[in-house]
Amino acid sequence: MARNRIASAVRRWFEDQGFVETAVAALAVSPGNEAHLHAFATEATGPGGERTVLYLHTSPEFAAKKLLAAGETQLFELARVWRNRERGPLHHPEFTMLEWYRANQPYEAVMADAAALLRLAAEAAGSKTLSFRGQTVDPTAEPERLTVAEAFDRYAGLDLFCPDLAGAARAKAIRVADDDTWADVFSRVLVEKVEPNLGIGRATILCEYPASEAALARPKPADPRVAERFELYACGVELANCFGELTDPAEQRRRFEAEMAEKALVYGERYPIDEDFLAALALMPPASGGALGFDRLVMLATGASRIEQVLWSPVP
Repeated sequence: MARNRIASAVRRWFEDQGFVETAVAALAVSPGNEAHLHAFATEATGPGGERTVLYLHTSPEFAAKKLLAAGETQLFELARVWRNRERGPLHHPEFTMLEWYRANQPYEAVMADAAALLRLAAEAAGSKTLSFRGQTVDPTAEPERLTVAEAFDRYAGLDLFCPDLAGAARAKAIRVADDDTWADVFSRVLVEKVEPNLGIGRATILCEYPASEAALARPKPADPRVAERFELYACGVELANCFGELTDPAEQRRRFEAEMAEKALVYGERYPIDEDFLAALALMPPASGGALGFDRLVMLATGASRIEQVLWSPVP
């Protein structure tokens, strides 16, 4: 029941600000082109028996950006999405993603949205705090804003931009394998040293990710080493992933191809690139957007310990 109240409150909040609610197709020619994102594939059979591989989308992002290119300026969706190889207390193969976009607005506007959604969810659930595994957050407190470089320094004692991140991590007794890439080391430090300290007492906005770790975000004009990407954390839980959106189709293609080369190397498969999406980027206005795990938000607002507790019908 709390889930339903939160969903209704979210819809009212966005509609009051002039957003349009969308309902994009779940079947797509590409499920997304990130190396470590895994999709569910299916097959469509045409009237003449012709067969086409389609995927259940891992996010409504590609479709939403096509709608921005077509002229929508503020849109949101509570979308059912599917991700393979994901199951645990905070992960489920089918879940709900709240995704929203603001055309011609900076990504700081999305930071304000994310903070407002925490307050909204707690109020709708009748909770004074967000909680998970003994940690609590005051949803009315202004979130802490912390860059990834600041977080690496504070919680791991590492310079994010040092020439030898692997060597520096080893010196801090962080496990590094001989064949680890820079991205592997980055992710391990983030997961083991940084994330457990985020969103304790008040939410944390972790921003300015390295450009190489933000495949769909635009570079920050003042420092091209980092991108306009932030993640929202509460009680040590990642709740949202948000961008100042990349709109350069040539650069986006380059990034997608690099991600799919990595996917082929690690997993022996690759997903097609959505050519309609790249064509739409050339027409898309500057925009900022966010993707928030709605089920996780409900978990924190209700004090649930596992995602299945806030799903009407979990996948067997």
